[in-house]
Amino acid sequence: MKTLAAQATVLLATLALALTGCGRPFKIKTSPGFVELENQGDYAYRSTTPEGVVLAVRVVDDEERGDLDFWAKAITLQLRDVSGYASLESREIASADGTKGRLLRFGHDEDNKPFEYWVAFFLAQSRIFILESGASKTEMDRARPALEAMLKSLRVRCDGFPAPILASRTCNRW
Repeated sequence: MKTLAAQATVLLATLALALTGCGRPFKIKTSPGFVELENQGDYAYRSTTPEGVVLAVRVVDDEERGDLDFWAKAITLQLRDVSGYASLESREIASADGTKGRLLRFGHDEDNKPFEYWVAFFLAQSRIFILESGASKTEMDRARPALEAMLKSLRVRCDGFPAPILASRTCNRW
């Protein structure tokens, strides 16, 4: 009898841990030529090429305080006016699950060598999903197809009935 109670306790504890969800609140597919890095501090995801092109994802609680236009302007002002980047492009994009987002491209020179920096962001789950990528312009041009494939693979919305119940604040259990 005590064994059955102990087994039930272990089963309930395991189920409780599964219900809290410990995965990322998004899904992304790492493109060939990139490898995922682990233990990257403030980043929920980070991958790199051997040449040093990096794609990183940060997730910030937003509580729906701004729309895409607000965040595009805030990011552009910070990078252009404060950090000295030149704004190269701003365009609408969509994640794999149809969530609307924005891709901002910036450039700057280091030691007379052009560098490119991308910031893409999506609003979902009362969060801002920020994807950053950067390297020398030459390496960014080479990695462009893989970077765009990773951007298009991103899923930031929980799909299906069980996701909110089983995944809590994560969608990594699709």
